[in-house]
Amino acid sequence: MVNATLDRARLEALAAELLEKQFQRVPKMRELHAGEWTDRDFYVRHITETVLRIRLNNEVDTYALFKVGSKDDTLAAHLAKYLAEEFGHEGMFTRDLIKFGLTQEQIEATDPFPSTKKLMGYLRLEADSRGPAPTTVWDWLVEWYSDRYNPVITNKASEEFGREFVQGTATHIEFDESHDHDELMFRTVARAVEVFGTPEQAYSDLATFVELIGDYFFELHEQTVGSKQPVAA
Repeated sequence: MVNATLDRARLEALAAELLEKQFQRVPKMRELHAGEWTDRDFYVRHITETVLRIRLNNEVDTYALFKVGSKDDTLAAHLAKYLAEEFGHEGMFTRDLIKFGLTQEQIEATDPFPSTKKLMGYLRLEADSRGPAPTTVWDWLVEWYSDRYNPVITNKASEEFGREFVQGTATHIEFDESHDHDELMFRTVARAVEVFGTPEQAYSDLATFVELIGDYFFELHEQTVGSKQPVAA
């Protein structure tokens, strides 16, 4: 066992610092996260990717739990609790997509972005070599990001498109807040890092994940907003 303690303040400060770099790199990303801008095609594709990513994320979390095995019952219990509370949540977002006019068949036929595939591949491969620690870092980042930005993004979408188009997303935000998933996942990642890794590895993983978030928003912008912009002569 590696006796090392993850510094929550450093983890949160690093996440904010790294995300700021992505705001500078990716068009419209800062305005989106500040609640200053949204776009219908952009938002709908974003929620579609959320559905696809939740499913994939549950699979890698399940694999991470398998990698814990019987090595640490406390960590396994934390991760199992998180999984139990997350399974099926893509249905909340799916309800919003149907309001926007998408069919279940269209959602199923959508291919995840390359950045999402890279992220899930990274998590799966690192679980084989380093156990569950990288996956728990990602899960913590998801919850930290959700607490900080998803209400802002959703409120802007509600203003632009109507409250009825974000009801499922708003329900998911309320669920996470009521179940204190940010706190649960910090306890989980702290335990995983203590048993299976080091804080420095966790900070390095965090940098990788935030870079992939930036890649995702770049791909999302290019496929939706960017595709509508006129090509210069």
